[in-house]
Amino acid sequence: MTVLAVGLALLGSLFFALGAALQQHEAAGAERPTIGRLFRRPRWLLGGLSIGIGTGLHVLALRYGPLTVVQPMGVASLLFALPCAAALGGRRPTSRELGAATVIAVGLGALVLVVPPHTGDPHLSATGVVVLLAGAATTALALWAVSLRTPPAARAGLTAMAAGVLYGATATLTRVLVYGNWDLWLVLAVPLPCLVALVMLQRAYAVGHFGVAFAALQVADPLTAVVLGALLLGEPLPTGAASALTALAAACLTVAGTVALARTTPLSPNVHLDR
Repeated sequence: MTVLAVGLALLGSLFFALGAALQQHEAAGAERPTIGRLFRRPRWLLGGLSIGIGTGLHVLALRYGPLTVVQPMGVASLLFALPCAAALGGRRPTSRELGAATVIAVGLGALVLVVPPHTGDPHLSATGVVVLLAGAATTALALWAVSLRTPPAARAGLTAMAAGVLYGATATLTRVLVYGNWDLWLVLAVPLPCLVALVMLQRAYAVGHFGVAFAALQVADPLTAVVLGALLLGEPLPTGAASALTALAAACLTVAGTVALARTTPLSPNVHLDR
């Protein structure tokens, strides 16, 4: 069953990566990458469908294998995404790009493994939801504001990181819903950060540095969910010197890989340079 889970998770990562590459290609090629305009682009919608299939396969994999095996497979999407994006741009990914992506994947995988599994049924009060949304929105807004004053590669990464923070908030709210907390105010709150994150992510993709944007998203989303889970849901964080050192080393690898990717990934060929 574990082999089946790994296969499903890897296949899900491939679909997720292909969908992200398709959406970035369309967002970069749009004169004004608004959601309304992108919804009229068939390939962008196809990318969304591919992402949905990838997400479904990842959830299905969790039925056949433990979280500690399935979750690290998700970081493989970065290794799949770069060749997909390069193919759409009519080129091959360079060895430096793939090397930087591998460093990020190893670092992020180690961070995922060092986090203890979820325990207990999570619950979030109305006050907790307000704190979660306010904290995520403030962090995302700060990242977006800083991104406006940075070069294109950094702008893509920071904007995608802002989207990742909001997606992490969405994942935290969704986790509470999954465990039966179906209060109306909670149900209504879930789409808010998700929709804003979608808009921000397309803005990040439109800048043209797909590898940096996708890597930043892959890092910010799960880390935000872990932090919010610890602060608001009482979920465990890594303890002990060994876990702390592993987490620190993994974080350093992830940061180093992202910086290297920003320096090596070329601008998407179809991007509008006046952005």
